[in-house]
Order: sequence, then C-alpha cells, then structure tokens
Amino acid sequence: MKTMLITGASRGIGAATALLAAEQGFAVVVNYHKNKQAAEEVVNKIQAMGGKAAAIHADISEEKEIIRLYKEIDEIFGDLHVLVNNAGILEQQSRLETMDASRLTRIFAINVTGQMICAREAIKRMSFKYGGKGGSIVNVSSLASKTGSPNEYIDYATSKGAIDSFTKGLSKEIAEEGIRVNGVRPAFIYTDIHADGGEADRVDRIKNNIPMKRGGTPEEVAEAIMWLASEKSSYSTGTFIDVTGGR
Repeated sequence: MKTMLITGASRGIGAATALLAAEQGFAVVVNYHKNKQAAEEVVNKIQAMGGKAAAIHADISEEKEIIRLYKEIDEIFGDLHVLVNNAGILEQQSRLETMDASRLTRIFAINVTGQMICAREAIKRMSFKYGGKGGSIVNVSSLASKTGSPNEYIDYATSKGAIDSFTKGLSKEIAEEGIRVNGVRPAFIYTDIHADGGEADRVDRIKNNIPMKRGGTPEEVAEAIMWLASEKSSYSTGTFIDVTGGR
C-alpha cells in the first residue's frame, strides 16, 4: 500500500483529497494544525471504509515541526510515495498599503517556505539518489497566481506565484530521480478559506462572472490532484491543472 501525506487535510480540499486517496487504495497521513477533531473525523471515515490513515499534528510554518512530522510518518508508515502540499492560509481582504511585514511573514512561512521544506523532506525519502523508489509531489497553487487578486489578497496571490515557479524548477531538478512535481490551480471553490478572508459567501458573490456560472467543490479539485499524484499521469511533470470553472 502506498502512502500519501496531505498537509492541511482536516478540511476543504485537503479532506476531500484524503477521502478520495483512501478510496483509491492509499494509506493517508492527515496533517492538521489547529482542528484535531476535524482531522480525526477524516481518519475515522477512512477507517470506516477499510482504509489506513493517521492524523498527525504539525505547524507547517515551522521547520522543526515538519521534520517531526516526517519522522512520525517514517515510524508509522515506513515509505512515503506522494506528497500533496495543500496547507495554506490567507488573511483579511485588504490592499497592499494596509499590510504589515508580520502579515507577509505569516503568509509566506506557510504558503511558500513550509511547502518547500515539506518537499525537501519528501525528496529525501522518495528520490533514487537517497535509495527511494520514486514518487509524486502535487503542489496546490491557485488561479490567484495568474490574476494577482488585486484589492483582496495580493500577498496570497504572490505566494502562489512563488509556488508556480517552485513547481516548475523542482520538477526539472529531480526529474531524473524518479519524482514528478506538478501543480493544481483551484479557484472559486466552496471551502472555509473564504471565511478566513472575511467573506464566507465570496464564491456566490462572483459566480456569475465564472463561465460555468457556479462555484466548484473540493471533490472536483481532489480529482485533479489524484490524477497528478497517480501513475495515470506518469509522463507529466512541471505541469498544472486549472480547476476554475473556465476562468
């Protein structure tokens, strides 16, 4: 049984991906930061369907926490085959002139540095160079990396632009070592992250500007993630799937 680590998997896209991964035969590491109960609910659902899963707490903004997370994975599951770099945050909608350095530091610590450190640790376990068997990394970016999210989340958008660049560069750096690196760019998905930004019904407000005239579901994003994670995309690396309703 292959093992998949999904960061930020207690809710939204991460939780939907965890459930779909279990359905497809993966053992799943459900990483969470704050909501232990929600993470354990995801694990319980996986176990109820006969799957294998564990909820492991770690703050992805802290390098030492990430290292501990991977050590626990080593002890519980042994090998690691897939990393889904899903953990990410945004803060209250605002323009750049009202953002301070502490906000930017928080955004980049999780959305960029944390994802890079998670990938670093995954490479040490997957790469042929380190005696690994290969694997797949899927980075969850956002359409914001292309639109820039003016007047709302320009800092979040910038962090996702960094993830796009990271995905491209890393895919070429480790292609010969048996690891594929791809990205998914969701947008207008019904998740709790919009409430974090101060507008829980944001998707409904803008859905008429989406060509498909509706918001997307976490399950629809999970399908894209799982295709990139699986051997069905075995000749794809450094590529992206936009899950955006046509935007």
